[in-house]
Amino acid sequence: EVQLVESGGGLVQAGGSLRLSCTASGFTNDAHVIGWFRQAPGKEREGVASISSSDGSNYYRDSVKGRFTLSSDPAKNVVHLQMNDLKPEDTAVYYCAAFESFGKITIVSEISAHIYTSWGQGTQVTVSS
Repeated sequence: EVQLVESGGGLVQAGGSLRLSCTASGFTNDAHVIGWFRQAPGKEREGVASISSSDGSNYYRDSVKGRFTLSSDPAKNVVHLQMNDLKPEDTAVYYCAAFESFGKITIVSEISAHIYTSWGQGTQVTVSS
């Protein structure tokens, strides 16, 4: 069973930075994708970014491109989401999610949330204006 634990959320002023981490355990297949999602109060969950363990291919939603950056530490099964120039509209609970594959995965576009089979409990990010 894949388990995911998020960390790094908090309160920051607009223009500030936070780094979220997703620590994963329990992968059994060669390839997996870890994605970050967020849900603000009263809004639907939306995909933020995702990264493939196969080749490092990734996806970012338009509103975070140039501000958010994914990085991974395969030896530790940790994926970081560095968030810079944060805006009040980035305020949300951020979740990491994962799914595995028997074959190589190359990300070319957003992967729908329903594809992910494991989810973390979430970490709150609050950006004050």
